[in-house]
Amino acid sequence: MRLAQLYQRPWLWVYLPLALLATAAIGLLWAWVFPIPSQHLRISTGAPEGIYFANAQLYAQKFAEHGITLQVLPSAGSVENMARISDLASGVDLALVQGGFGSLTSSPIGSSSAVQTLANIDIEPVWIFTRMQELDSLSQLQGLRVSIGPVGSGSRKVALKLLESANLGEKDLQLVDTFGMGAVRALVDNKLDVAMFVSAPGAPAVNAMLATPGIGLVHLRHAAALTERIPYLESRMLAQGMLDPNGKFPRQDIGMLVTTASLVARESLSPALKRLATQVATEVHQRGGAFYKAGDFPNLGQADFPVAPEARQTLLHGLPWLEQRLGFWSVQALWRVLLLVLPIVLLGIALARLLPAYASWLMESRVNRWYGELKYIEHDLAQESPSGLDLSKYHSRLKTMEFDVHSFPTPPELMQRLYILQQHIEFVRLKVLRMRGR
Repeated sequence: MRLAQLYQRPWLWVYLPLALLATAAIGLLWAWVFPIPSQHLRISTGAPEGIYFANAQLYAQKFAEHGITLQVLPSAGSVENMARISDLASGVDLALVQGGFGSLTSSPIGSSSAVQTLANIDIEPVWIFTRMQELDSLSQLQGLRVSIGPVGSGSRKVALKLLESANLGEKDLQLVDTFGMGAVRALVDNKLDVAMFVSAPGAPAVNAMLATPGIGLVHLRHAAALTERIPYLESRMLAQGMLDPNGKFPRQDIGMLVTTASLVARESLSPALKRLATQVATEVHQRGGAFYKAGDFPNLGQADFPVAPEARQTLLHGLPWLEQRLGFWSVQALWRVLLLVLPIVLLGIALARLLPAYASWLMESRVNRWYGELKYIEHDLAQESPSGLDLSKYHSRLKTMEFDVHSFPTPPELMQRLYILQQHIEFVRLKVLRMRGR
């Protein structure tokens, strides 16, 4: 009976259940296996007056052009950024970090395998500003009032590593907790002897210190030797007048220690968003800087963390052709239609055709079995003289068959066969009755 209902009412018993199953499968796969990328991202940067925060604001503008909201989170610096992006509970997707964090053994990061490099975006010098004209060595910092960046910042990590190379520790200095523009005022007011921090040229604190009379940039005598001890630092020459359009700053060539800044992402971030973030970094950082030419950045020359394959592909070839032509969200929807919706819909259509056909085949098989059983009874009646017990058995079976045929929900295309079958059953049953009456 159920088979007949399936056959006679395919919309209720086949098409509707298949449609519901297909919808549920698409919804589950779309949500859990191939989810649409998030429209809201978070990036951990640095102090609000720093260059990381300024760059992240530019990222937010670029992401907004693609319909994505980027929330810019200020922080103490690279150490806090790495702690955030390594903690899934923080909700941070992207972070800006100084170079060397894959080498700083004292880093508190539990596992760097959850972080991937998207691009190196800038060169950041180690700035050492002072009012003392004779300062040219890290060992001379002993006993001085020094600012090395806030706790949780990459500047502090790099500064402590440099001081360690000069056999100095925090206890050997008078550390002053003033940073950024506050350090500029402290130097002017003679409340600070040395300000040491890592930042890109053009940061507000760097410009202010360069423009303030009485504050000079330290030229370290043994900068090249320090790079041998600290491999993530490089020695670069800052040419005279490079930092000022009028050629005033610096007033002489100065050897600088530099590191790279990188944009990193959670490994679990959507591949599509990794591509887009890399493209955004390319648009923001392709201009030249004090230590490099236009087009040198972004790059993946020396990465502290595993490089995201999507980032490498984007830096080499740009965004995929479809994303360039159709837009980010249109392509995301198209991929899911092609990979999820279309196969499931085609499978549903195939099943919608096969199930009724299978039901029809089963019903025809049922009719054919009745014909076969009837032929078997006729054969027995023709080949031998059945006993009264056999005739009673045949008669009982024919009555049951006749009842089953009458109650069988016959589809239109089988009505003629069932009608002939009923007549044939009646004919054989009458023959059995005649043989019983002999």
